Amino acid sequence: MDQSNFISRRALVQSSIFGLISASIPSILFAGKHVIPALSPHNERELFHRYPSIDDAIVAEVVGVSHFNLDRLKELVNKRQDLAKATWDWGFGDWESAIGAASHVGRRDIVDFLLSKGARPDIFTYAMLGSFTAVQAMINATPGIQSTFGPHGISLLQHAKNGLMSDTVSQSAKDEYNKLIAYLELLGNADPKQTHMEMTDAEMEKYLGDYKYGDDPNDGFSVKINSRKFLSLGKIGKFGGSLYRKGENLFGYNGIISLEIFFSIENGNVVSLEIREPDLILLARKVSTN
Repeated sequence: MDQSNFISRRALVQSSIFGLISASIPSILFAGKHVIPALSPHNERELFHRYPSIDDAIVAEVVGVSHFNLDRLKELVNKRQDLAKATWDWGFGDWESAIGAASHVGRRDIVDFLLSKGARPDIFTYAMLGSFTAVQAMINATPGIQSTFGPHGISLLQHAKNGLMSDTVSQSAKDEYNKLIAYLELLGNADPKQTHMEMTDAEMEKYLGDYKYGDDPNDGFSVKINSRKFLSLGKIGKFGGSLYRKGENLFGYNGIISLEIFFSIENGNVVSLEIREPDLILLARKVSTN
């Protein structure tokens, strides 16, 4: 492939802060000669570079702890209730809301808290809650929605099964869960599987390592083996989403439809990977093995 086709992330347009926030004409007239200073003595901390957007670090933490830490979530959301609607992209468009995080791990207590603070439930939330009526109504209203992947490529049926696994589910609730699960199984397409060709440990070994695409220390990826015994791709030094083998050295990522990852081989060794997105082909050279 022509090297000119490789586009570095550095060439992409980065998000910027608002250059100007315009006031409406009535507001200007009302203000009269009273001018509010741009900065007051109370604005001592440095503003987030995309202000008035909420700091990415806070949003990421809210969605992250929504998987497992109700106490910390309460600290964050009780301070700023709108964070109950927080949504985060874990990579390549793997979007997940705070309530979506709690839903796919079966944390009804966290879901209940987020709902009380204004979170927006979806079909995956109702599946995890075992609500047969709500899920059936949504599928009847939007035929085929049952085949849509949830966060990280987790299916609607799996959300229902994860909710049933909770220790706090009553017997009457279990009956409702089993009714929902039987209904979803009968549909035949509520548990789609990502294309994946099995690999041995030896086959996975050659892909492991760090890959760089720029000069900054963070400009790169690490390929590791995660707890599910899948290859994963994340930022340098970190785990990320699972890789699903689709062909010879070709992989999908965590249920993302519009992305492929291809590894180049020379003399039997992996030398680079390509991230293939709709508007980007990013080449990262292998620099070390794990």
